[in-house]
Amino acid sequence: MNISFHGADQGVTGSCHLLECAGKRILVDCGMYQGGRELTEENAEPFGFKPEAIDYLLLTHAHLDHCGRIPLLVKRGFKGEIITTSAATELARLVMLDSAGLQEEEARYQQRKAQRHAGKRHTSIEPLYTTLDALNSLDYFGRHAVYNQPIDIAPGIRATFIDAGHILGSACIYLELQEEGHRHTVLFSGDLGNSNRAILRNPATPPKADTVIMETTYGDRLHKQLQPSIEELYDAVNTTIGRGGNVIIPTFALERAQEILYYLREGTANGQIKHYINVFLDSPMAISATEIFRRHPECYDTETLKISQDGNDPFDLPGLHFTRQTAESIAINQIDSGAIIMAGSGMCTGGRVRHHLKHNLWDKRGSIVFVGYAARGTLARRIIDGADRVRIFGEEFPVNAEIFTIGGFSAHADQAELLAWHRKTGNPGTTYLVHGEERSMQTFSKLLNNTKVVMPKLGATYPLLSGHPPSE
Repeated sequence: MNISFHGADQGVTGSCHLLECAGKRILVDCGMYQGGRELTEENAEPFGFKPEAIDYLLLTHAHLDHCGRIPLLVKRGFKGEIITTSAATELARLVMLDSAGLQEEEARYQQRKAQRHAGKRHTSIEPLYTTLDALNSLDYFGRHAVYNQPIDIAPGIRATFIDAGHILGSACIYLELQEEGHRHTVLFSGDLGNSNRAILRNPATPPKADTVIMETTYGDRLHKQLQPSIEELYDAVNTTIGRGGNVIIPTFALERAQEILYYLREGTANGQIKHYINVFLDSPMAISATEIFRRHPECYDTETLKISQDGNDPFDLPGLHFTRQTAESIAINQIDSGAIIMAGSGMCTGGRVRHHLKHNLWDKRGSIVFVGYAARGTLARRIIDGADRVRIFGEEFPVNAEIFTIGGFSAHADQAELLAWHRKTGNPGTTYLVHGEERSMQTFSKLLNNTKVVMPKLGATYPLLSGHPPSE
């Protein structure tokens, strides 16, 4: 009975953990590294295990850094079963197909770039995986998990998915293991949600466990309170529209886009947004995700469910435009003022938002409103950290627009919520801290006094039933 770590180890992307028990090899998540070029290149490296030897993949949720390398896993030989919730299955399909399209687009760009240099005209640059690879991976999604209903994965291995309150269909995964007369329980936190946010329920109370694998994205800080963050959003909108500018919101397509739509609807309805606004959801992926949200009211919290049951759409408001087509997206940049433009990606590493930044970042009347996490090495992080100029599509642009960073919308639990969640797991023998930057993990580890704390390195393997040192 062993556990090994193959991603999001002393970093916040690429979640991938391997558990071996009762002759089975179970992968929990298979995410993509996101950030600078160095991290991106790690996606093509070997997994650290043989994909064809994996029997099951349990997916906590459908964010790219948790599901983004599933098509590559299948491409390299995985033939097992993928188990997750129904909502996460739909979202993972959307995320993986979008990612495949981006991989193909980047490969074509690099191909053209290489061909412009002498001696490289025959260079062949392949995408990490293709749309066909992503479609093939969908064949391996099998049973749908239902919250709090145990699934017998294999003899001696039982899994229970527990509502993590992070994004639609997200889960913590509780494993009950038996091997050669030994019993052991393991709890994977996945990504834990920030309580009291719109749309989704709060994270459910976790069961007690012998071993806990826990995210620490915000293990070193507290979030702003939600209500002041909502008011700050309204203030950013009112101020910017009032002075004749546009508001650009780099938006994560899953959860954040729907949450911002929810609050813009509320602000318009109750008069806190004082101007008529044209809102453009300029992201085919976010539009499709919104449709998936509408199909899964079983994941809603009480307030959002009531809105839906009363015949209203929680994600609709006057002046809302969904722009799927490229031509529609281009046309938005002819709007000089009065627009709220929500476009991906949230970290400004790709997608349509870079075009909107190119047309608005230099404008003193405008605002860029960041409502999510920005990893080191990303364009979003450089803007947030105060860069005077940034490079977009090979050109430099001055950062003249007003920059808002609103932390209260985070889909992740903050330090206090992480600590409260961990206390409910009892007195686990060992807690492995993952999915956090080193400073965050170090800070959080000092708050845990009821457990042995380990911050695993990439590739480290640990026995679950003894205190033997890891193999690396």
